[in-house]
Amino acid sequence: MTDTLRPAEPLVPPAPDAGTGSPRTLKRSIGVVGGTLLTLSCVTPASTLFVVVPDLFGSLGTATALTIAIGSLLCIAVAFCYCELGTLVPSAGGEYAMVSTMAGRLAGWLVFVLSLLVVVIVPPVIAMGTADYLAPVADLDPSVAGAGVMLLATLAGLLDLRANAWITGVFLVLEVIAAALVAVLGFAHAERGPGSLASMEVAGADGHADTVTAMLVVSGLAIALFVTQGFSTAVYLSEELENPRRNVARTVLATLAISTAIILVPVVAITLGAADLAELTGGDLGAMVTAWSNSATGTFVSLCVALAIINAGIVMVIQNSRVLFASARDKAWPGPVNTVFAKLGRFGSPWVATLAVGIPGAALCFVNLDTLYGVTGVSVTGMYLLVAIAALLARRGNHHHASAWRMPLWPAVPVLLIAVLAYILTQQETEYLLWTGGIAAAATLYWAFYLRPRRETRWLVSIPEDAETNG
Repeated sequence: MTDTLRPAEPLVPPAPDAGTGSPRTLKRSIGVVGGTLLTLSCVTPASTLFVVVPDLFGSLGTATALTIAIGSLLCIAVAFCYCELGTLVPSAGGEYAMVSTMAGRLAGWLVFVLSLLVVVIVPPVIAMGTADYLAPVADLDPSVAGAGVMLLATLAGLLDLRANAWITGVFLVLEVIAAALVAVLGFAHAERGPGSLASMEVAGADGHADTVTAMLVVSGLAIALFVTQGFSTAVYLSEELENPRRNVARTVLATLAISTAIILVPVVAITLGAADLAELTGGDLGAMVTAWSNSATGTFVSLCVALAIINAGIVMVIQNSRVLFASARDKAWPGPVNTVFAKLGRFGSPWVATLAVGIPGAALCFVNLDTLYGVTGVSVTGMYLLVAIAALLARRGNHHHASAWRMPLWPAVPVLLIAVLAYILTQQETEYLLWTGGIAAAATLYWAFYLRPRRETRWLVSIPEDAETNG
C-alpha cells in the first residue's frame, strides 16, 4: 500500500537518447486550436452518436438523453481533475504520469493498464463500424473494412502532429455537419414534447412500454462516461502543446463543452423525433434519417459517419502511440523493448510505438470484441476513480505551491467524484468486473515481481525538462 499512496516524489527527467545524448522528448508544435481539433476527433462525436448511442437507446429508451446529461455533468468534475493534474504533470503518459506522481507508482501502473485496455479495445471496435456506413456505396466485410481503417490510421499517425491536426480538422467539420443535420431533422419531425425526455420508458419484448429504473440509469452511466471520454486526449498531447500550463486546461474544458453539445443535442432531437417508442429503442439512426428526409440525405450522413470513424482511428492511434512511447521512456518494460518503443522518426513521431499499436489493432478487427464494451466502461470508470484520488492528493508538498491551473471547490469535487464513481462500479455486471479485475491483478503481479524489485531502474515516471519553462 505504501507504493500506492506514498508521498509525491520529484519527477525523473527523461532518459537521454543513446545516439545523441539529448532527452527523448516530443516536439511542442500545436496550440489550443490544433489540440482541440485532435481531441474532439478522439471523442469522435458522430461515430459515438451513431455507434455507441444506439446501444443506450436499446436499454434506456427515452432516458438516454438524461443519462448522457448526468454523465456529462460528472465529466465536468473529471475534467477539473484532468486540468489540474495535466498542468502539474504535462507528459505524454497522460493519466499514468499524473497518478504515479501524486498517488504512487503502483497506482500509476494500474491506471496505465486500464488506459491500455481502453486504447486497445476501442479503435478496432469503432473501425469495424465503417462497413455499415459505407454500405450505400460499397458492400464490405466489417473486419476487412476495420482493418483497412486501422492501417490507414497507422500511416497517418507516422506524420507530423501539426499535419494530423489539419487532416482530422477537415474530417471533424464533416462529422459535425452530419450531427447537426440529424438534430435539425429530428426537431423538425418531433412526435412528442420535451416532457418525454423524463418519461423513463423503453420498448419491452412484448411491444409494451417498460419503465427505466434509476438503477438502470446508474448502470448506464459507465457507458455515458465513455461517450465523452476522449477529452482526456488533451492530457496525452500536453507534451506537444505549446504553453502546457495554460493550454492543457483550455483544451480539456473546450473539448468537453463542444463534444457534449454535439452529442447531446442530436440525442434529444432523436428522442423527440422517433416515430414511436419501438423505433427509438431499435436505435436504427440511419433509417430514421432516411424516413425524415430521403435516401440521398441518409447516404450523405452515412458517409460522413464513415469519415468520422476513420478520423477517430487516426487520432486514437496517435494517442495510443504516445502512451506506449511514454511508458518505454519511463522504463516500464525490459531494456531492449524500451529502446525500440522510444524511437522517434523523421517527423518527430514515435514511429515504432505507432506501428506497435496500429498493426495489432488491424488484427483485432478479425476478433469478436462485442462483449468488451462492458470491460471498456468498467475500465474508464476505474481510471477516472484513480485520477480523482490523485487530484485529491495534488496539493501536497511541493505541488501545493507549483504553478498550475487549480480547480474550484477543491477538495469537495474529487471527494464527491470518488464516491459517485465507486458506486457506479458496484452497479456494473459481474462478468465485466471480473474481466477487468483479473487483468488488473495480472498487472499487479508484473509490478510485484518485475517492476518493484527494479524500482531504481524501472517505471521511472518523467516529464519533459522544459515543462516549467513552457508554462
